[in-house]
Amino acid sequence: MLLDNNPRFQVISICENGQSAIEEAQKLNPDIMLIDVNMSPVNGFTVTEKVMQLKLPVKIIGLSINNQFTYANRLLGLGARGFITKTSSLEEINHGILEVYNGECYICKEVRKNMPPGE
Repeated sequence: MLLDNNPRFQVISICENGQSAIEEAQKLNPDIMLIDVNMSPVNGFTVTEKVMQLKLPVKIIGLSINNQFTYANRLLGLGARGFITKTSSLEEINHGILEVYNGECYICKEVRKNMPPGE
């Protein structure tokens, strides 16, 4: 709902689970996918890995209540281009989506403050 209010974005699908997200990625070939890391039975790590194996041009942004850098780092290691917490502001979510769309990697402020030195 939050993204529907931004005229720069067009939400083309809302998936109920990870398997559905993989199928929709193949069918719709979106520019960006926001993936809930903690969904089940197929979690966001598995979805990211499987979508990346399909070699689609989609850019994945992980979304989680967890603000630990290890979560973000793991997801980025699987090929995601961003990580945002569910407590991020709407402004930051919009900014992160645009950064990733423009080819950048984005990690929200809440997670960046938990990054180990030198990362």
